[in-house]
Amino acid sequence: MGKLQDLADIEGMDEMEMLEEATCDSVAKGICMNPGCDYSTTVEPDCTDGFCEECETQTVQSCLVIAGLI
Repeated sequence: MGKLQDLADIEGMDEMEMLEEATCDSVAKGICMNPGCDYSTTVEPDCTDGFCEECETQTVQSCLVIAGLI
């Protein structure tokens, strides 16, 4: 399972539903891209380097970036 699916599972929706929601809003769901970390938060739709509060690294990406839509 990839990070996009992990994030959708955390949010309780399927990938397409999550991506549709993010394209119609000023914020998007984001997840830490480090292996073994599933920290998720709300980020800007084009976020590629958001702060992970668990890893303390700049590794959170928006679902739109992970899906390759931005």
